[in-house]
Amino acid sequence: MTTVEVIETIDSNAQAVWDILGDFGGIKVRGPITEFSLDGEGVGAVRTITMGSANIVERLEEFDAEARALKYAILNDDSPLPVSQYSATIEVISDGENACTVKWIGSFEPKGAPEWLATKAVRSIYTGGIARARKETGG
Repeated sequence: MTTVEVIETIDSNAQAVWDILGDFGGIKVRGPITEFSLDGEGVGAVRTITMGSANIVERLEEFDAEARALKYAILNDDSPLPVSQYSATIEVISDGENACTVKWIGSFEPKGAPEWLATKAVRSIYTGGIARARKETGG
C-alpha cells in the first residue's frame, strides 16, 4: 500500500475548519466537478462526485464530530483516480483559539499509473481541500 500524508496548519478556529472539511455532503460543483450527489446521512452515506463522464463514489466509514475526525473510502473500481483500495482519514486538531492542524492521510494501491503519479493526484486533492478550508475561514 502507498500512503500519502498531508499535515498543514491553518490560522483559523478548528471548529470552523472542521465545519468545512467534516461536511461529507459539502462538495461544490466547480472546477473539474460537474455534478455531485449524496445518498443518506451519517456513517454509511454515499457521495458521488462526477468529473465529466467519470464518477468517484465514496462512502463515509467513520465520523466523530467531537474528535473532529472522519474516514471515507472509494467504492468504485472505475474511478478516474489512478488508485484502488483507497481509504483516507481527515482530522482537525485545535492548536488554540485561532489555529489548528489538519491531518489528511490516505492509503491505496496505484492503478493504471506509476506510484509517483497516483501519489501526486491524491496529494493535490488533499492540499486543494485544505487550501479551500484556509480560504473560506480566512486562515
